[in-house]
Amino acid sequence: MSRHTFRWRAVAALAVAGALALTGCAGSSTASSSSSDSDAAAEGTFPVTFEHIYGETTITEKPERVATWGWGATDAVLALGVMPVAIPDDTYGAPDTGITPWIQDAIDEVGGDEPTLLDASGDLPVEAILATDPDVLIASYSGITQDEYDQLTAAGVAVVAPAQGLWETPWRDVITDTGKALGLEDEAAALLDDLDGQIADAAAEHPEFEGTTIAFAADDIDTFYLYLPADARVEILEDLGFTSAPSVEALDTGESTFYTTVSEENLDQIDADVIFVYAADDDALNTFLTSTRTSVIPAVQTGAVAAIVGNVDSDAVSPTALTIPYILPTLVDALAEATAKAQG
Repeated sequence: MSRHTFRWRAVAALAVAGALALTGCAGSSTASSSSSDSDAAAEGTFPVTFEHIYGETTITEKPERVATWGWGATDAVLALGVMPVAIPDDTYGAPDTGITPWIQDAIDEVGGDEPTLLDASGDLPVEAILATDPDVLIASYSGITQDEYDQLTAAGVAVVAPAQGLWETPWRDVITDTGKALGLEDEAAALLDDLDGQIADAAAEHPEFEGTTIAFAADDIDTFYLYLPADARVEILEDLGFTSAPSVEALDTGESTFYTTVSEENLDQIDADVIFVYAADDDALNTFLTSTRTSVIPAVQTGAVAAIVGNVDSDAVSPTALTIPYILPTLVDALAEATAKAQG
């Protein structure tokens, strides 16, 4: 079994054991009552209401047909043992199939009819989603627009939109929202406990991460990006003990909620102990490490660069219910090597 074995199996086993224990230790009337309570718990508590940037969404009963959009919702639905009817494709991490390894493994584990792949290269494909007849669209961490939201809700689809802003939802909230929408809140909480335990274990094994400043950067030909603490990929670095370098926020131009661009003349101001990057291949990484633009960055000069190489692993850096178990060992190894050089 792969290194991202699904935790929902353990959650399901605990639920079954609990139900058996309740049934076995009561008389007939109590057993009947316990059975009813267990059935209600299995169906979740509905209705549930979500407040978000476009208003309020109420899901009146446990959805049977679930579609996902954006990042992380697909992973959360599958990790909770539910097969979605439609999911966004991912041509960056999986250019040939549109389905990344961790998603495909989850689909195989859950079983049943595979979901329809939605073209994620542009706007939300409203008609394609409606063709799959979903009860709910979970899009907690996405760029869904007001118009797209209005079209779907007008067609009778309950939409879980971002709570605070587009592409701003913390990865943990994506899992919590998904559990709430599916009537699986306890299972979602157990899943989060497991993921947090994995992260805490990794952090405990590397106390040198604590307080080390870090900047997550990307150099794209004529534009240099720094990702802000609101970005989930920075969040996972902070979860491991790193501190987002003060220079990152000092250089923030306010052009986006989760990234900022940095002009070439200001690159030397990126004062972080460690620079974190990902690259499509070794050539792209070498270009970053040796270009005249990036060579002025202090951490690049000292070689304190943590790099994830390859589209698949780079894709997995964005934390979800499935990518964390998949990428965490590789991520931690890269960060440990760079931190060692920074602390020299």
